Amino acid sequence: MSVRDLIPWSRSTAPAPTALSQEPASPFLTLHREMNRLFDDVFSGFGGVPSLASRGIGWPQVELVEADGALRVSAELPGLDEKDVELLIADGVLTLKGEKRAETTDRARGYSERSYGRFERSIALPVPVEEDKAEATFRNGVLTVTLPRAAEAPERRRRIAINATGAPAAKH
Repeated sequence: MSVRDLIPWSRSTAPAPTALSQEPASPFLTLHREMNRLFDDVFSGFGGVPSLASRGIGWPQVELVEADGALRVSAELPGLDEKDVELLIADGVLTLKGEKRAETTDRARGYSERSYGRFERSIALPVPVEEDKAEATFRNGVLTVTLPRAAEAPERRRRIAINATGAPAAKH
């Protein structure tokens, strides 16, 4: 038995032919090979084929611009249609949800660098907006959401005093 016989092979590489390959496989050997395939599938996301989940928290890419008394949020969603995306707004947070579906099955696909799967991105809005007057358009893979700025609301920020180290904080 050579060292090559001990290496777990991925699906893309066939093991070297041996005299043992001519014999019927034992159930334990079959189980061992299936477990190796399972681990190959699980760990292939670490440096293998990218997925929407592996893109991290910053997908889809967004741009937030404040102009003409409104916020404009643009998101790049290549390969999607408006029916694939859902928009929600609540408590000053805009949420984009959706799913990019594969056009072919895994068996038909020989090689792919495209990403598929579900995504969700929440964007905290920096100013109050009139949520009931929000409008959205989808054109050429770019989703644009326009949110009219609300009348001046009291600021929800508060200055926090910084005490010297070791000194107890004063109670107000």
